[in-house]
Amino acid sequence: MRMVDLIQKKRDGYSLSEEEIQYIVDGYTNDAIPDYQMSAFLMSGYFNGFNDEETIALTMAMANSGERLDLSAVKGITVDKHSTGGVGDKTSLIVCPMVASLGVPIAKMSGRGLGHTGGTLDKLESIPGFNVSMSAENFIRQVNDIHFALIGQTADLAPADKKIYALRDVTATVDNMSLIASSIMSKKIASGAERIVLDVKTGSGAFMKDEEDAISLAREMVNIGKLADRNVTAIITDMNQPLGKAVGNALEIREVIDSLKGNGPEDLMEVCMTLASHMLILGEKAETPEEAETLLAETIANGKALEKFREFIEAQGGDSAVIEQYELLPLAPARKEVTARESGYICSLQAGQIGMAETRLGGGRLNKTDQVDHSVGVYFYKKFGNYVEKGDKVAVIYARDEQSAEEASSIVDNAYDYSENKVGKIELVKRVIRQEEIVDEYNRKYN
Repeated sequence: MRMVDLIQKKRDGYSLSEEEIQYIVDGYTNDAIPDYQMSAFLMSGYFNGFNDEETIALTMAMANSGERLDLSAVKGITVDKHSTGGVGDKTSLIVCPMVASLGVPIAKMSGRGLGHTGGTLDKLESIPGFNVSMSAENFIRQVNDIHFALIGQTADLAPADKKIYALRDVTATVDNMSLIASSIMSKKIASGAERIVLDVKTGSGAFMKDEEDAISLAREMVNIGKLADRNVTAIITDMNQPLGKAVGNALEIREVIDSLKGNGPEDLMEVCMTLASHMLILGEKAETPEEAETLLAETIANGKALEKFREFIEAQGGDSAVIEQYELLPLAPARKEVTARESGYICSLQAGQIGMAETRLGGGRLNKTDQVDHSVGVYFYKKFGNYVEKGDKVAVIYARDEQSAEEASSIVDNAYDYSENKVGKIELVKRVIRQEEIVDEYNRKYN
């Protein structure tokens, strides 16, 4: 088998076999295939596309390229949740304690933020003492003990994906549905979960700006799940404005705690309830979203979800006193208010620009090696649909110095648009794609 022949085959529009794709992934991961040949292959696939068989072969080859976490020792049905990334998206830290408190094991591996999207690990590390690293043995022990553990992804988890993604990033081959879907799903499969809920964001603060593209990506990933014997549900959610009121690592932890106390922002809790309800359904603790949402509301009301979050913090070395003493969480000293430029209804709050402001403050990364400042961020008092008078406070910036605060406030100010006319409510949950839908379509197509 020669790489040049496989490039030509893909260039000419033919499909590759599982063995051929395995050869390519293995060869590139082991440095037997050079960057220039892999680049040619990726570009051929970018233009000619990948069919279902090629996509699942690519996914599984990347998933099997390094270590795979074996969760067979976990008692019960493990359910994972993954977001494609957004601004102010702290849903995992609300949803997972809720679901775990109802007896569903959550064994989650998360990543760090890159660009304008925040990372779950970065948020957790704003809690004094919190440790995101542990052995696989201790990870599984904690899941069995308290039903919830969350750690960082290891370098040995799907290393082929890491290497291929880096090449895609510099060869203009990132935005191909099969390549995106296989990248995400290879890591989810390698991390061991039996059942997965995907939060696929769409809008100005999301990777997939267009809703139809987000739906296509979601369907691709659900189909990969089906072919890889994983039960996957994908939920398309809005990311045109930041989710909740807080953007920034420590600020978002405060909002997580508020939410678990029953005081979460309406938009954030709507998305969390939807994600969590489908996790409960996949975990076989509820049969319908309505039944699941009743259970979830109870676990917030009776304090069990908050107590699960406390257990989780303590189990991973963090100071759970932050739940009562918010001052233990770092908060940057320089403050700058953003006020409304004009009177009217807020008709737009561009999430992408808010993410840019957070990155400029130091709360995000432009490169994977960058250190984040957990104390900086933006807190919103007014968002889409609110009426304001000119000069009303709409947001406040928390920055390390006055200059940074001034620069960020200008970006945040420009993210707001105003209208004389009242605006309608944002549709936060746009669509739910369950595996049954994909299976039914497959049966209609081939039977």
